[in-house]
Amino acid sequence: MPEGGDGPVCRMERLAHRGRALAMKVLSVIALRAAKAVGVILAIVALNFVLIRLAPGDPAQVMAGQAGVADETFMRQLREQFGLDEPIWRQFLIYAANMLQGDLGYSYRQGAPVAALIAERLPATLLLTGTAFLFALVSGVVLGCVAAARAGKLPDLVVSVVALLFYATPLFWVGMMSILLFSVWLGWFPPFGMVTVGANLTGWAYVLDVAHHLVLPAFTLGLFYMTVYTRMTRASMLEVRDMDFVRTARAKGLAPGVILRRHMLRNAILPVVTLAGIQAGQLVGGAVLTETVFGWPGIGRLAFDALVQRDYQVLMGVFLISSVMVVIFNILTDLLYRVIDPRIGAVS
Repeated sequence: MPEGGDGPVCRMERLAHRGRALAMKVLSVIALRAAKAVGVILAIVALNFVLIRLAPGDPAQVMAGQAGVADETFMRQLREQFGLDEPIWRQFLIYAANMLQGDLGYSYRQGAPVAALIAERLPATLLLTGTAFLFALVSGVVLGCVAAARAGKLPDLVVSVVALLFYATPLFWVGMMSILLFSVWLGWFPPFGMVTVGANLTGWAYVLDVAHHLVLPAFTLGLFYMTVYTRMTRASMLEVRDMDFVRTARAKGLAPGVILRRHMLRNAILPVVTLAGIQAGQLVGGAVLTETVFGWPGIGRLAFDALVQRDYQVLMGVFLISSVMVVIFNILTDLLYRVIDPRIGAVS
């Protein structure tokens, strides 16, 4: 072994030490973000609880009307049964204590635990929002790069006009026009639902059927966010294209495609990552319109039905899950920052 302790064993030890230090740093970042996240989620839960309780309408009257009995005695029994006769602060303490134990309450309208209802609907929402997010991010970045590479020319004009058009178009209108065009007139895609009713498909036939139903709602939900990422990517690319490191790359004779991918895009992508990280969590709670228009059986449709029926427990459960998803994606965005730009990890 060479003197000075610079042999293979020592090099491996140094690499292992650096790996442990990096892992500890990542864990400390996650722990710090998680501690902040707990406080944020508790504040959101408290705010949602108060706002929902202050909303007009009495759930006891709704339940009594559904049961066909609207006398005061029956409504008083309902309030006592579901704790609606307690002061609002006591209702919140009971709800918070149950929530910490994993009990999100009971849906008096659907006759099932809220956690079970959300667990049943959440996979459909994650499938829809995940597909829409990937479609929006990939297509938005590609179109933004195309527009920036041809700035001031016809491709840039076409991409910018189309992005502005769909950015200004209401989501529900795009959904209804998509159903009219691709389902009613052309017959390419089914208009509603997640699977073909009564088909009883299994295996790959079931997967393909779900994918066929997924196209229109995922396209509709992702279209708005695609325009945002397109405009953001184009603006960021144009901001960095005249910087010194890009001029140096051109002076070295690198191909335009290499300059675009390795130099411009990597430095212009951080604002897009920031926006995508924020909106990825919001997509879960923002799919209400899409799921309602297309009859998609997710938590967005569940929240809409609960709002109409004054089902407080379901509403608070959906708000809680949406808040948790936003916080989780913000933490993942912070970690992704350190992968894209190591300088951020060095100063934080």
